[in-house]
Amino acid sequence: GAGWRVALTGRREAPLHETAEGYGEALVQSCDVTDPASVEALFAAIEARWGRLDALFNNAGTNAPGRPIDEIPVEDWLRVCDTNITGMFLVARGAFGLMRRQQPQGGRIINNGSISAHVPRPGSAPYTMSKHAVTGLTRTLSLDGRAFDIACGQIDIGNALTDMAEAMTRGVPQADGSNAVEAVMDVAHVADAVLHMASLPPEANVQFMNVMATKMPFIGRG
Repeated sequence: GAGWRVALTGRREAPLHETAEGYGEALVQSCDVTDPASVEALFAAIEARWGRLDALFNNAGTNAPGRPIDEIPVEDWLRVCDTNITGMFLVARGAFGLMRRQQPQGGRIINNGSISAHVPRPGSAPYTMSKHAVTGLTRTLSLDGRAFDIACGQIDIGNALTDMAEAMTRGVPQADGSNAVEAVMDVAHVADAVLHMASLPPEANVQFMNVMATKMPFIGRG
């Protein structure tokens, strides 16, 4: 109802089609963000459908089981980096290229960071490092995008109740060694925040935004 024509992408098509139901303008395109050819095909499909891209929500991410760094399998590290760093890079690269060559030139990239881009959880080296890398990508794109009217911002989300965050309702490790249930929030609040960022006029940009469950342990958690 906000007037956007939306492309939905991910590895599994069935959930994408479920989300797209009732939205006739939605483009559903499967994509593996770790595969350069798959990402190129995604942006080719967007360009073929609409001729341009005005906003990207760069949202793919994954995690690994919490462990001290010397117990983390290298395979877990590489898997997290493939999605959270390489995937974010490839998707931002594809969006930036399309926004740069389209006429009128420009657009907006919104990267999904995390509260972990600010403070870690116990045993979270791969995830926390990857989210700090996203912040570096956001800052770089903000600088490099100026010449092409491409804005870039980042939303750092804490405890939105997705499948990934469901464990918060059962108890997760805390900095003091205890396990505790944490406060969560409805993902609809994140959607509202992203829509606000995406809907700003070209001369305005939310560079960084934290959206979190009010009572989650963040300030002072580490």
